[in-house]
Amino acid sequence: MKLRRDVFQAITDPTRRTIISLVALQAMTPTAIAENFDYSRQTISKHIQILTECEILEQEQKGREIYYQLNPNGMKEIAEFIEPFRKMWDERFNKLESVMKKHQSK
Repeated sequence: MKLRRDVFQAITDPTRRTIISLVALQAMTPTAIAENFDYSRQTISKHIQILTECEILEQEQKGREIYYQLNPNGMKEIAEFIEPFRKMWDERFNKLESVMKKHQSK
């Protein structure tokens, strides 16, 4: 049985969140990712491994290089968790906007 790391624990780390942001823009090699940090390549590789185990990142072999890119399906669990909160805050801001418009018209 393959164990999968908890996606929410994985995204608590600011370095991993930065890696997610970087590869969301374009696929990158581990070396290219590591160049954005003041950590060793081994440290960054461990972060990449955790994100890959959580299925947030996926890898693709191109010749001798491995490229990491964002796996949109891996982000689905996070998006589904956040969605009710987003809706709640949208409703609250809409109510606030309505109150402010009424107040401005007076």
